[in-house]
Amino acid sequence: MDETTYINADEKTLKIIDEKMPPEEELQDLAEFFKVFGDATRLKILYVLLSAEMCVYDIAAVLGMSQSAISHQLRVLKQMDLVKNRREGKTILYSLADGHIVTILSQGLDHIEE
Repeated sequence: MDETTYINADEKTLKIIDEKMPPEEELQDLAEFFKVFGDATRLKILYVLLSAEMCVYDIAAVLGMSQSAISHQLRVLKQMDLVKNRREGKTILYSLADGHIVTILSQGLDHIEE
């Protein structure tokens, strides 16, 4: 803000805002986290994994996409800790990382359906 900007909020309100505001680094991490949800393919993959643990081949078949496209998006989702994987023989199976992902998707959908 420059010198010509005036804040009408009182000191108590400004203190509350300051206490609730996360550190800059956390805000940047949060922004990156939410960017992941800005891609329809990644959202489709997450919704597939809501129903079942699956390998790349099966996810690609369900979504009618190439395995390489699915692998690329799974890599992004894994880097952001939204999905996890486990090996079963030669097959790698993917699933949602935790219940928070279900909550985020559910609340996001509830919000846009209002």
